[in-house]
Amino acid sequence: MVKYLSIIGLLGTLLSACSTAEPIESAKSSVPVVYSKEYKISLLGLEKLHPFDIAKYDKIYAQLKKEGWVNEKNSHTPETLTRKQLRLIHTEAYIQSWKKSRNLARYLEAPQMATIPGSLLQNSVVKRFQLASGGTLHAARLALKSGVAVNLGGGYHHAKPDSGEGFCLIADVPIAIRQLQQEKKIRRALIIDTDAHQGNGTIVCLANDPSTYSFSMHESGIYPEPKEKGDWDIGLAAGVTDASFLGTLKKSLPTMFARARPDIVFHVAGCDTLAGDPLANIAMTHEGIAKRDAMIAAYCKKKKIPYVMTMAGGYSKNAWKAQYGGILEVMKVYGEK
Repeated sequence: MVKYLSIIGLLGTLLSACSTAEPIESAKSSVPVVYSKEYKISLLGLEKLHPFDIAKYDKIYAQLKKEGWVNEKNSHTPETLTRKQLRLIHTEAYIQSWKKSRNLARYLEAPQMATIPGSLLQNSVVKRFQLASGGTLHAARLALKSGVAVNLGGGYHHAKPDSGEGFCLIADVPIAIRQLQQEKKIRRALIIDTDAHQGNGTIVCLANDPSTYSFSMHESGIYPEPKEKGDWDIGLAAGVTDASFLGTLKKSLPTMFARARPDIVFHVAGCDTLAGDPLANIAMTHEGIAKRDAMIAAYCKKKKIPYVMTMAGGYSKNAWKAQYGGILEVMKVYGEK
């Protein structure tokens, strides 16, 4: 009996300790964030030779988690795009071409890939792009419910229906738009592309489509050349600073929204506009990029139009920090918890 009572007492002590333990803190924000560690491409170390920081998404998520902006409640894992969904934009011949290493090497501008067996690239590259692209669709679905969502990937705006280029394999934003239109969840969509490089692939994918509207602010005189003709293109001179960029964007927002009349907005929020990027010459600061992202998100919130953020480009070692700062400002626009 004494032994039995001792056990009861021990259990009581443990239960008391559990009841007084501090609860797990909730995230500072309720903004949905879509991410998977499987976004990261791995090629036995060869990926380090590529100008794109393959670990960018991981760094951003880790910092968001460290600072308490995400946890299991507002963090979401996507599903990979199906072949049927890929076919909403891409041709079957192009999808089949992914089986050959030399084709992937050309699309992603990574010559080293040509030496790797195609079967290995299916798992380490193609499926990663399909998953991150599925993240854009998942983020769009979440944004239609909550008003906002961020995909820590996507924004592959150089991919075309029958070809890839500029490190882009899958046209994630056009596919998300087509899928949502097919489900009759949206009718019209606006793409706001603030990457330093024009989203030529997005323009080609959605050409002659009155239900979509593409706005692009990009640097003139750099890739891609020649530029495609989008619904509204603003070419910027090299060396453009925060004040000029933000001033132009602010003046443009009312007009583009009036023309687009969107049910959803996809923001291709590339950070290669950061000063010192090796593939562009715009001279924005971290603060300027954060203000850029906040400006677009705030306008969407004001108009009560769902906002979807995708990552796109950014090739300097600090690009992920600029992207992180932009995401934080978006979260603040939609309110801290």
